[in-house]
Amino acid sequence: MKNKYVYILLMFISLFMVVGCKDNNGNNSNKDVEIKENDTGEVTNMVKAIIEGEEYIINLEDNETAKSFVKMLPKKYNMSELNDNEKYVYLDNSLLTNAFNPKHIEAGDVMLFGNNCLVIFYKSFDTPYSYTKIGHIDNLGDLGNDDIEVEFVI
Repeated sequence: MKNKYVYILLMFISLFMVVGCKDNNGNNSNKDVEIKENDTGEVTNMVKAIIEGEEYIINLEDNETAKSFVKMLPKKYNMSELNDNEKYVYLDNSLLTNAFNPKHIEAGDVMLFGNNCLVIFYKSFDTPYSYTKIGHIDNLGDLGNDDIEVEFVI
């Protein structure tokens, strides 16, 4: 019984340590980060993907993965072809995830496979795999069978 109380006490102490963490400016270091502000100071829920010179808008999900992704931008990647339906690149950093099996991928979905594989799907299909959704590109056409260059900007 005594061990149970010690365990509960340690849990509360740990909780207060995490909740009470502050950076050197007195701000909570674990506070929620909003999706980045644009030049006018407004919070944006979109970023641009420039794919082989063509500009597309990614409508971002309201989740920690999308927020982590936006914090990395701007970035330019050479994305590889896979399965005649997607382009992918392994990121230098891992992102926060909340993976689920969507059962169906829509053309234009921007997802994270695992914690560091960024994927743009350009064809719709059923899937048994789990992903964390970052966003969606409306009206994305067939990106072809070659590797492509994609620049992500705010």
